[in-house]
Amino acid sequence: MAKSATEKISASPLTGKALLQKVKSLGNMPRRETAKLCGYYTTTKDEQMRANMTEFYDALLAAKGISLDPGRTDGRGREASYRACVHKNGSLVIGANYTVAMGLKPGDQFEIRLGHKHIHLIQVDAKSGQELSEDEEE
Repeated sequence: MAKSATEKISASPLTGKALLQKVKSLGNMPRRETAKLCGYYTTTKDEQMRANMTEFYDALLAAKGISLDPGRTDGRGREASYRACVHKNGSLVIGANYTVAMGLKPGDQFEIRLGHKHIHLIQVDAKSGQELSEDEEE
């Protein structure tokens, strides 16, 4: 790695305009060296520097205002699509995303009302066997 006296490794990873300026100033240096000089590296047990290319590329994209994953940040599976499919055995399954969002518990009961091209599920109050009012459904 041939570094000049002006090329110093950043103590903390650069972000934003500072990152873009540093990358531009390094010109045609190898990508891994550029990432290390911009602070995107870890030190292994045997004191070797290893470039964190994924973090480096993510920071570059963020600095340029490009977001590849603007949605979920918790890393837990797919988003609810508000669609369901009828299985081969005729079952219609409503996913856990919906039941959690509605605060439903195992054993909650519903009355099923069929329309021309729709199905209404009306939650039944388990204590009295009565339907919940419209205000409580929403």
